[in-house]
Amino acid sequence: MIHSLYNWTLGLAGHRHALLVLGLIAFVESSVFPIPPDVLLFTMVLASRSQWLKLALICTVASVLGGLFGYAIGLFLYESLGKPLLDFYGYADKFVDFQSHYNDWGAWIVFVFGVTPFPYKVITIASGVTQLDIWTFSISSIASRGLRFFVVAGLLYWLGPPIRQFIERWLGLVFTVFCVMLIGGFIVLKVLL
Repeated sequence: MIHSLYNWTLGLAGHRHALLVLGLIAFVESSVFPIPPDVLLFTMVLASRSQWLKLALICTVASVLGGLFGYAIGLFLYESLGKPLLDFYGYADKFVDFQSHYNDWGAWIVFVFGVTPFPYKVITIASGVTQLDIWTFSISSIASRGLRFFVVAGLLYWLGPPIRQFIERWLGLVFTVFCVMLIGGFIVLKVLL
């Protein structure tokens, strides 16, 4: 099943609307969608290595714009949804303490979690909820998402066919490690919050 999904993604990488799909996935992943754009970025760079800079740029721009959308969700929906839930469960006072710590370290939090497989949408929404300075959020997002996507695309460009052979041979293991890291990100969030 994983190999058929991989082959389907490779086919999508060559589709005439592939750049639009890549941008859309990078955008929604930063605010609501659970699957990161890396999967499509991998296959698109492997399918067309000469386009790696363009693909990384599309991912970065769309991801940062999606992050700003996630920030807006946290900023504007906290009062109507988040705050009543915190009050109901008795966590409103703890959240005020969390908010001050988050904003003290906000630039680093956004940067570190923007590079890692940790679900970036959690950070974008939390940044809006805590009203992290929008410029701090934006600059950290550009730096972290740019670093992530340009390094991944650059490595795939540089390594080329050997990395493709590795992925195709060890796809099951690569997918399992990815899922463990994604779930681990949610567990870390649960422990921290």
